[in-house]
Amino acid sequence: MMIKLHKWWRILALIVVFAIALTSAAIFSPRIEAQTPPKTPTTELRGIWLTNIDSDVIFSKKNINDAVNRLDKLNFNTIYPTVWQGGYTIHPSGVTKRVFGYLNDPTPTLKGRDVLKEIITAAHKKGIAVIPWFEFGFMAPAESELARLHPDWLARRRDGSTIWKEGTHDRVWLNPFHPEVQKFILDLIIELVANYDLDGIQFDDHFGLPVEFGYEPQTVLMYQEQIKSPPSNDARETFWIRWRADRINDFMARIFTAIKSRKQKCIISLSPNPLHFALPAHLQDWFSWERRGYIEEIVLQIYRNDIKRFNAELEREEVKLAKAHIPTAIGILTGLKNNPVPLKQIQEQVQEVRKRNFAGVSFFFYESLSSWAKETPEQRDSALQQFFPTKKQRPPFENNS
Repeated sequence: MMIKLHKWWRILALIVVFAIALTSAAIFSPRIEAQTPPKTPTTELRGIWLTNIDSDVIFSKKNINDAVNRLDKLNFNTIYPTVWQGGYTIHPSGVTKRVFGYLNDPTPTLKGRDVLKEIITAAHKKGIAVIPWFEFGFMAPAESELARLHPDWLARRRDGSTIWKEGTHDRVWLNPFHPEVQKFILDLIIELVANYDLDGIQFDDHFGLPVEFGYEPQTVLMYQEQIKSPPSNDARETFWIRWRADRINDFMARIFTAIKSRKQKCIISLSPNPLHFALPAHLQDWFSWERRGYIEEIVLQIYRNDIKRFNAELEREEVKLAKAHIPTAIGILTGLKNNPVPLKQIQEQVQEVRKRNFAGVSFFFYESLSSWAKETPEQRDSALQQFFPTKKQRPPFENNS
């Protein structure tokens, strides 16, 4: 009898232990059915760059309206139209008229028109933001009136040369350390901000200086007064790079203050190259600009065909830090006239960007959305419709000033 009693007590004890275990699991373990699935972002930057090279969009008002209507149907929400390209402004500019005698680009189909105003009017009717793109930055064609009339403004190498080859084109760079150059660039920017109902202004990888430049007499004297003579045989010497990059940083601070004093809600956007190239090769320390609040949106150019290299750029620490601080989107190449990009590559890159919760994407550039590709325009448009099946707002503006 005692043996049977012990047996029943043991069974009862096991039942109690099992019941406690089940109760603990219920209390301390999350229920699967109660888990909330990840939220789909409510905003997404969906941008496109408009250029005047290999593209007909800006050369008639009808083309502009057609392009904006198409972008609206494809659920884009941001246009970055070039406004400073090839040594001219696309819009009428009193600054360029005063400095080198041209009101805007002399192309006949642009005469008497204000292309930027046309783009803004058409886009805003559709709820699409317009952020003019300061494409050439400190660069200019070597044969331009600007370069011819202001040779003292040009940046120079150690040997005094000024020509920079961009493909087959001869370019020059304006010296970003020269007070008159800074005034010219700042005047161009402020003229845009003051005269147009724009949503922001964008600078890109040309808002810097190739590392071999910076040996103008005035710049050398500044460096000598503060440090010593710049290195004669190594333009990439660390401190020499740092000093020049810091002077451009200082100018960017002036630009931020000047813009914000006139239009608080003007977004200051930047479309740079990855930092590990931008800083040592072009003296563009955009990570410092982001940390200091000089820029409020980044569209990082990652024009890579190899998906592993593309993803590696997305995973860099400075990119993650920027993404956690301000809206950070990724610039994706959709093709060039002599370099079509397969639809599959574009799709894969958009997926990788979204997987990492970036603020969105911008495509370079409008014409290559459907032109020069192996797929038909209808196939490309169908894919774009799948990228953006419904409308979404841009990431909200956050004032860092």
